[in-house]
Amino acid sequence: MKLGELLVKSGTISEDMLAQALEVQKKEGTRLGTTLINLGYVKEDEMLTQLAKHFGVRSVDLRNTELDEALLQLIPGDLAGKYLIVPIKRYGRTLTIAMINPGDLAAIEDIQFATGFEVTAVVAAEDAILNIVQDHYNVQKMLSDVMYEIEMADAGETNVKLVDDNGAAEDAEADLSSVQDDSDSGPALKLVSKIITDAVDQNVSDVHIEPYESDMRIRFRIDGILHETLKPPKRMNRALATVIKVMAKMKVEEKRLPQDGRIKARIHNKIIDIRVASVPTLFGEKIALRILDRSAIQLNLDLLGFEEKNLKTLRNAIKTPYGIVLVTGPTGSGKTTTLYSALTELNDPALNIITAEDPIEYSLHGINQLQVNEKIGLTFDGALRSYLRQDPNIIMVGEIRDLKTAQISIRASLTGHLVLSTVHTNSAAATVTRLVNMNVEPFLIASTVLAIESQRLLRKVCSKCRKETEYPDEVLIDAGLEPGKVDYPLFRGEGCENCRGTGYKGRIGIFENMLITARIRDMILKHATNEELEATAVEEGMLTLHDSAVHKLEEGLTSLEEVIRETKVV
Repeated sequence: MKLGELLVKSGTISEDMLAQALEVQKKEGTRLGTTLINLGYVKEDEMLTQLAKHFGVRSVDLRNTELDEALLQLIPGDLAGKYLIVPIKRYGRTLTIAMINPGDLAAIEDIQFATGFEVTAVVAAEDAILNIVQDHYNVQKMLSDVMYEIEMADAGETNVKLVDDNGAAEDAEADLSSVQDDSDSGPALKLVSKIITDAVDQNVSDVHIEPYESDMRIRFRIDGILHETLKPPKRMNRALATVIKVMAKMKVEEKRLPQDGRIKARIHNKIIDIRVASVPTLFGEKIALRILDRSAIQLNLDLLGFEEKNLKTLRNAIKTPYGIVLVTGPTGSGKTTTLYSALTELNDPALNIITAEDPIEYSLHGINQLQVNEKIGLTFDGALRSYLRQDPNIIMVGEIRDLKTAQISIRASLTGHLVLSTVHTNSAAATVTRLVNMNVEPFLIASTVLAIESQRLLRKVCSKCRKETEYPDEVLIDAGLEPGKVDYPLFRGEGCENCRGTGYKGRIGIFENMLITARIRDMILKHATNEELEATAVEEGMLTLHDSAVHKLEEGLTSLEEVIRETKVV
């Protein structure tokens, strides 16, 4: 029995009401139930009561029903839209679905076949079901929303072409064909392509794809600062994560554990490496992409922003035949770029240079690079032990993060090798304390470490829109400056098209190089504090990070706000 006949038979509406509703329905193209409610001929709860009574099922109010995203994903979007159904509960192998017509046996059979569950139907209001289907299943709506936000110009071809290590093309579309999420993979692949292409075009270092309870957002890290770029519909999160994991050769079905992967792609005829990391969060998988564009990196110590004195100290240290040179700083401060620049300068056919990295960010011709993989037991200390049998002159260790790696590095330096490595600390002097905390003996630190270089990155004031600015004395004091001695102009970017309205374009390094002199060695042996070591190093001529930042300020390269942000110590 059709809906109109059912409502007439039950006395809910009259024959005339039904006839008038059918006429309106024909003109407006709406469904009959919605038309009857809009005309005021029947109330929604009355209609649900009659439908539930007729089909012998219960009715549900979807507006007051909390929907489970995992349940919604059980039913393909095309079936949900075709039959207007919403899954609301799962118990064992039984799936409960809300329908406007629980008597549609063909629909129930299709859902059972598609999901593998036994299906139980309940009745719900048509407009409530339609709203949920549109919000969660209507792929075309999602895609149009996304395209509107990102102003996608070409929806036909992806701009990112996957390649292997030899530069040969790979077919991401073919790989995606095995993914069950077929309805979303196409739009998601185009969106991922757009995200990566935009990131490369805007010199983005990192991309963060973050799901939240009711929405998601995508943020770009540009010049060290995160900027929100777009907010696709929450429903796109699963598809985006799936596409990226396929491209990065990660386990698509594993959503409970963090994973790492790598994408190598050709974008605008450039080969781009992308490091991918996924972590499970409360509302879905968060994906982070690290964009590694070799063409945008200049591996030259002269171009990194070193003051002449700092550069001379570092060059003297890396040209010593044996010992340890450490580069320190927080994540994203350019440590790897400094090490690679040093290796590029040292690279010579007469030297055997080898590295142990996690991961290898850039391929350096003439240098033997090894990718550490702790999952298979290939650790930093294990790689170093093997390397010592390879007759090396120079060894670069991606990071000293534990006692074993520190001990092997020290052993290598004591046996005639130069070791370059990084440590995560806030200053050059604090690196000594960090090594002691790893249980490295102070006498070993004093006898092997040649120099410790600490660094940060400051944003450069945009050259197109910078304007000379005056600051009150209290702000100058807050930046560690003496107002009476600031006899140079200070600049701030006003924001323009060139810098996307931020006032900054590009970054430059600030550095401090603590040379391990005889006096510093003696203090290390006596367990001196960070403050004592730094004070002595300054007495001996070390430029601090703050000193380096002030030099950039004097040269008009950065702003006072950047100096405060990166070097202020409370």
